Amino acid sequence: LVSMEKKIYILMNKPKNIITTLDDPKERRTVLDLIKNACSERVYPVGRRDRNTTGVLLITNDGAFNHRQTSPKHHVAKLYRATLKHPAGESLCAALRQGVLLHDDNETVSAAAAELENPHSLLLTLTQGKYHQVKRMVAAAGNRVEALHRLRFGDWECGDLLPGQWRFIQPGD
Repeated sequence: LVSMEKKIYILMNKPKNIITTLDDPKERRTVLDLIKNACSERVYPVGRRDRNTTGVLLITNDGAFNHRQTSPKHHVAKLYRATLKHPAGESLCAALRQGVLLHDDNETVSAAAAELENPHSLLLTLTQGKYHQVKRMVAAAGNRVEALHRLRFGDWECGDLLPGQWRFIQPGD
C-alpha cells in the first residue's frame, strides 16, 4: 500500500536546550515546537539528539528516507565538532580512527576521520549512530566532550541557518 501523504523534508540548525524526543513528560520545548506551523503532516526527527547537542538535524515523514539516513548498513557520514575539556594531541585522533572500546559496550567502534582544529576542538566523522557515540568514544580515548555540534549529516549542512532556523529541502539537494 503506497501512502499518498506528501513527503516532507526539513533541515534545521538545532539549538541547545531543545529536545528531539516527541513525548516529553517534563514538557520541555522540542524541535517540533520550532516548526509547528510548517506543515500539516506528522513529521519526526531523523535520529535522536540530546538536549545540549546543536547543529544539523533532519526532520521528515518519510520512513524509508529516515531508515536510509540512520541505518548502520548505509554508512551515512556525520561530521561533528567536539569541544574537548582537556587539550588533546594527534594520539587522541589516532585512537579514535583505530577504534576504541566503549566503556558500557563490548564492541570496538572507530571514526571514519578524526582531526584536531586546535587542542580543544576535534572534528570527528562517524558512519554509525550509537547512543551518545561521540561522547562515549572521546571518553574511552581519555578525554571529555564539553560541547557537541553536528556540522554535516550526509549531504546536508546548515549553511547560513541560525540556531532554531529551518528550511524545506529535497533529497538530492
